[in-house]
Amino acid sequence: MSNVKNVNDSTFESEVLKSTQPVLVEFGAEWCGPCHRMAPILDQISDNTDIKVFKIDIDDATEVTAKYGIRGVPTIMLFNNGKVLATKVGLVPLNILDAFITENLNK
Repeated sequence: MSNVKNVNDSTFESEVLKSTQPVLVEFGAEWCGPCHRMAPILDQISDNTDIKVFKIDIDDATEVTAKYGIRGVPTIMLFNNGKVLATKVGLVPLNILDAFITENLNK
């Protein structure tokens, strides 16, 4: 069972921006092959870390997608205290994503 939840325009603020713990968000789309390949990687991150992990479909969440200037999918954004700490675009292997999270949370 995946701990990765979906967010949209109406739940993004409460789930991501107002979260008291760090949040990793994958901006993706149903039609995106690399996004589907990110799913098990996101599941592992969610299962093995204390951060929340969410997915957001760019076709359904046009306000959030526009606000953050998402141009390619998958785009991974790491948030803490309502602010973007870092962004990574494209399919990211687990070891690289894990290092990305650790590096940016320890700045």
